[in-house]
Amino acid sequence: MPEREIYLLSPRALSPETIAVAFAKTSRAPESFREIANELSDEKSAQFHEKWVVGYGHASVAEHAVLHIAFENVSRVAIEAIEGNRLASYTEKSTRYQKWGQDDFTIPPELDNHPLQDEFTKTVRLLFSTYAESLDPVKSLVVKRVTRKENESDEAFDRRIRSQYVDRCRFILPAAANANVGMTANARVIENTIRKMLSHPLEEVRQIGEKVKEVSKAETPTLVKYADANKYMIETMQELENWELGIGNRESNWCSLIEYDKDGENKVLAAALYRFGEMSYEDALSYVKSSNEKESLAQTLLSKLDKFDVPLRELEYCNYTFDLVMDQGAYAEFKRHRMMSQTPQRLTTRLGYTTPSLIAEAGFRSQYEAAMESAHQMYEKLYQFNPDVAQYIVPNGFNRRVLAQFNLREAFAFCQLRSAANAHFSIRRVAQKIYEDILNVHPLLAKYMKRHDETWQSVEENYFVKI
Repeated sequence: MPEREIYLLSPRALSPETIAVAFAKTSRAPESFREIANELSDEKSAQFHEKWVVGYGHASVAEHAVLHIAFENVSRVAIEAIEGNRLASYTEKSTRYQKWGQDDFTIPPELDNHPLQDEFTKTVRLLFSTYAESLDPVKSLVVKRVTRKENESDEAFDRRIRSQYVDRCRFILPAAANANVGMTANARVIENTIRKMLSHPLEEVRQIGEKVKEVSKAETPTLVKYADANKYMIETMQELENWELGIGNRESNWCSLIEYDKDGENKVLAAALYRFGEMSYEDALSYVKSSNEKESLAQTLLSKLDKFDVPLRELEYCNYTFDLVMDQGAYAEFKRHRMMSQTPQRLTTRLGYTTPSLIAEAGFRSQYEAAMESAHQMYEKLYQFNPDVAQYIVPNGFNRRVLAQFNLREAFAFCQLRSAANAHFSIRRVAQKIYEDILNVHPLLAKYMKRHDETWQSVEENYFVKI
């Protein structure tokens, strides 16, 4: 019997393209991965990819070539485009724990030599100066309310309370604010990222797409070299833009469960029985529907879940669709749940903004509201020029619509993680409301979600003076 072996093909010794070929060739070559890799060179690997990936369309081979790309000083508008791929990993600079300097923003290239450029820059600087001015009064309020540990240094104390005041003041920061993000993805995802960015309506994003293509070609010269702007994406987005549907009802419910699988609980329980039985799914579903032991079966399926456990995959057979309105700061965390299908609308100031209680309690509400009103006025001027460019001026505190579809398994992940005590209060409000709506329609299974003991109403009462 041959001896089992598990080992790394190290990117320190082999290029990403060579590693991809070594894995790809094992489907038809009897040699070990080491033997295959030893026979390869960068030139041979490139030839392989030209033939099989480019020529024959075997794009899955490119998934074995992994790249790590660092983005620095890109706007938060651009970061949304960068992070628009589900099958990648991202870590970005946090507005909850870091502070922004006065010049940490991007002026959209579309405004170069445009009459609105100076006014845009002036408004952004107003937002940044208001943000900077808000830090001390809000921090002073937090300091009065938090007990300092014995012998705790000023630095340690500030580090411990920083998120409590910074994450209130961050509501003022506009989407033009710069940030850094690290991205890890395979070459197939990178190629798709490049295509989407080169097809994007914003010049900053297209410029970043060109740079991503350039730096990726240094490691995977064959796998991304044909990535280019996509005619279908460009023309389709342009034509959809021309459909005039109006603004609609701005006073609609901020969290609407617009569609759900009414038979979802039965389907989940039937799928669980199907997995471990020998019956057809139709028979399993019929059994569950007629059973008086569904409570017991649900308990078997979910009662042993611990805080960090992931439910069995069979929960994915139950789906929900929500139409949501949340502040942009909350959406920045919501969008990390990429297993959902999410359709966000463009950033806007037309849905109003939220005001954190601490901003008001610190005596800073008038300055906060004045800054938000300035952003709104600038947004309307920019919108007449270019609705996409207008997004740059929108502060985190303004509301945004997003359509989201996800299954019960992802609902467990989202509601449990984003309702935790250390989650930002804006996203806790969303998580608790989604949980409540799911519990109302599927109480048998949803009751096993483990959440922080509060309600969305108590979040509103304790953390906001205006939503």
